[in-house]
Amino acid sequence: MDIVATLRQELQSMSDPVWQEKTRRFFKESVDPYGVPTGDVRKLGKYFYPSLAPLEKEAVFALCEQLFQSGKQEECLIACDWSLRVKKHYRPDDFARFSRWIDHYVTNWAICDTLCNHTVGTLVTNYPELLTELEKWTTDSNRWKRRAAAVSLIIPAKKGLFPDTVLRIATTLLEDTDDLVQKGYGWMLKEASIPHRETIFDFVMDHKDVMPRTALRYAIEKMPEGDRREAMAK
Repeated sequence: MDIVATLRQELQSMSDPVWQEKTRRFFKESVDPYGVPTGDVRKLGKYFYPSLAPLEKEAVFALCEQLFQSGKQEECLIACDWSLRVKKHYRPDDFARFSRWIDHYVTNWAICDTLCNHTVGTLVTNYPELLTELEKWTTDSNRWKRRAAAVSLIIPAKKGLFPDTVLRIATTLLEDTDDLVQKGYGWMLKEASIPHRETIFDFVMDHKDVMPRTALRYAIEKMPEGDRREAMAK
């Protein structure tokens, strides 16, 4: 079975012109959707899991690449999902591949976050020596690479992992002028504040005079009301 061809036929059959237009309006960036609700996209990706099971990691990644190359929003989201299915076989050199995918195929926050929250986040959790490479993304000219540096640590940060890296990434991105980068590192700080409330609160208080309000609001969202008021005070 040609998995990608069959998948595309299914997506085409599920296409809804109304949802297609709704998706286009939802993103500030230009997107190319079939017009399939995200929940249905996830179900379809899951439906094909058994077909992926016999394949080696490189074969699965090749399928992901085919999907990414199409530029279709739903295909890119399924590629992100499938790339996680071989997580047991991740190796450090996969970082370079994921970095290239971000450079070439990530064109909006949904693809960025789906790929980085899970695939990249899992890889750097398994191989913490890659955190220094992740930090390098903070100075990249590609806005998605800079957002990726932060959102790749969303799940690890929530678990209390890598607090020093979280703070270094936030520091480098602190005055970034891109609102999606601001939201990305603010989200990272918010999740890190669950296990490390005092550390993150102190960071916010030390930097609130230069931290964009967008990032600040995200960072303090899960803090106690008193801390939120203090952080927001002029």
